[in-house]
Amino acid sequence: MEMKQSMMMDRENEGGEKEKGEESSQENGRLMLADGGVAEKGDPKVNSGGGSGGVSNGYPTSTAPSPKEGAGGVPAGALRTLVVQQTSLDQPRETWSKKMDFLLSVIGYAVDLGNVWRFPYICYQNGGGAFLLPYMLMAVFGGVPLFYMELALGQFHRSGCISIWKHICPIFKGIGFAICIIALYIAFYYNTIMAWALYYLLASFRPTLPWTTCSNPWNTVNCLRYLSTDSNVTWTNTSISPAEEFYTRQVLQVHLSPGLHQLGSVSWQLALCLLFIFTIVYFSIWKGVKTSGKVVWVTATFPYLVLLVLLVRGATLPGAWRGVVFYLKPDWGKLLSTTVWIDAAAQIFFSLGPGFGVLMAFASYNPFHNNCYKDALLTSSVNCLTSFLSGFVIFTVLGYMAEMRKIGVETVAKDAGPSLLFIIYAEAIANMPAATFFAIIFFLMIIMLGLDSTFAGLEGVITAMLDEFPQLLSRRREWFVLGLVCVCYLGALSTLTYGGAFVVKLFEEYATGPAVITVVFLEVIAVSWFYGTSRFCADVHMMMGFSPGLFWRVCWVAICPIFLLFIIVSFLAFPPEVKLFDYVYPPWTTVLGYCIGVSSFICVPAYMVYHLLTAKGTFKQRLLKGITPVPSGPHSDIIITHAV
Repeated sequence: MEMKQSMMMDRENEGGEKEKGEESSQENGRLMLADGGVAEKGDPKVNSGGGSGGVSNGYPTSTAPSPKEGAGGVPAGALRTLVVQQTSLDQPRETWSKKMDFLLSVIGYAVDLGNVWRFPYICYQNGGGAFLLPYMLMAVFGGVPLFYMELALGQFHRSGCISIWKHICPIFKGIGFAICIIALYIAFYYNTIMAWALYYLLASFRPTLPWTTCSNPWNTVNCLRYLSTDSNVTWTNTSISPAEEFYTRQVLQVHLSPGLHQLGSVSWQLALCLLFIFTIVYFSIWKGVKTSGKVVWVTATFPYLVLLVLLVRGATLPGAWRGVVFYLKPDWGKLLSTTVWIDAAAQIFFSLGPGFGVLMAFASYNPFHNNCYKDALLTSSVNCLTSFLSGFVIFTVLGYMAEMRKIGVETVAKDAGPSLLFIIYAEAIANMPAATFFAIIFFLMIIMLGLDSTFAGLEGVITAMLDEFPQLLSRRREWFVLGLVCVCYLGALSTLTYGGAFVVKLFEEYATGPAVITVVFLEVIAVSWFYGTSRFCADVHMMMGFSPGLFWRVCWVAICPIFLLFIIVSFLAFPPEVKLFDYVYPPWTTVLGYCIGVSSFICVPAYMVYHLLTAKGTFKQRLLKGITPVPSGPHSDIIITHAV
């Protein structure tokens, strides 16, 4: 008899013994009696095995205990109920040590580098305080419902993003494989940004920060040292700050590469920095959520401490108020522009991060009755507030830079993305008292913000593969994680070349954005229209004792698909003009970028064709089988029978 692992026992028991009962129910070979008795396989105190007194597989029968065995017995020969709990020879599913481990992991995943550099830039670019209106609307009607849906799916089905589809809509299983490929592409370039930050961190352990002077070998004649004490120096349009030259000519060495057609050699300094980053990543996730759940207590909380320190310091700088006014001054006319709403939708989507398989993976390690509804509201709120707080941290410093150079804030804030952190903010830190201290904690914060998201992204892939191929990988997790990290490192080598910054930008614009949004669009359609919101809400009710309200149902069925379709169409109608420094990406790079994006998404139609070709029966039967979910959940793991 093939045995399955039990996930839930005694659903009516709403008391505090749920988790204990769940853990104890995972012991193999146990028979639970309706009167509270427990019999073990091969128990010498009862009849077992091959005679009339045994149940199949060596389980004892429910013979009534004698008076000597206790007062709780029933009269001999009375009808007794047997609750046979099916168990498994496989190891029970790992769970979080504490609820806070899960919350910090989700917050650490959602709060990443984009919260620090992308949100403030998009906010001031799209009307300042007026941008908060479309941002909040997109969060309430699009981002948070998707966030909630993925947590609930992962927690109920207790599976990664590949194997979960057999319980939802088997023909859409290609979505899981596409998510894993997208996660690999992200790992190829995202960790390189942390390698840059590590380079800066190591360079900060000097009495004089190297990006404050123009006397270094990498500096040019246009370098202009412009500190707050240099009142006799005039800043011109041709001037280049030492911070910008340190970033472009020493860290990236981008001047040695003419473009994507000739990337140049690998920078050995950045290669060593990235190797150190991946070493930290490996030893943080190799044992599963038990280890990564402990690491995030540092990596998820330390950035908030640094943000508060930098906010207090930035607020005391001269000219800080100019930056804050520029950040929040509403321009209501901008709301009439379609671009503002596109940016708001894209920002909230990439900030919360549904569709990357991470939320499903993290939630699958939760107790079955965990209230993921509260978790979704809490973590998504923390994420949005962090983005808002980061804007003050960034723009107080930009106001200070504008005051110091006697120019407008909009001129200082012309750079977006990593340049905002590695050039503008690094230069501002260099002008502060105790510059070395602030530089160290700032770049430590950048590294930790990135580490959380890397832990999560790779855990999504690991959980998906281990759940899909348990016989092959479940007992070889450490080796599989090592192989995955090595693949990510080798894939990232192109981003460590002299032209590596161009590759990072290409991946960022094309490889992940359109593909993951399309994947999530199909995910919502599969869950809401094929699996059905009624069935999904029944699953949520089984877990938490209440069903999602009308608002959530409408969002899942109609608003979220429209929200995602709106972003997809906007990407196609208004393709981004990709430019980095003085390099304008030629047309062939756009084709290359879309090819990389399609290479992941192609898994979805490819698996549909594979499923229809390999299934048995007529075409109609194959199609029906492809959209019919396999039952899932703890309710299928309990058999109730009667015996005398």
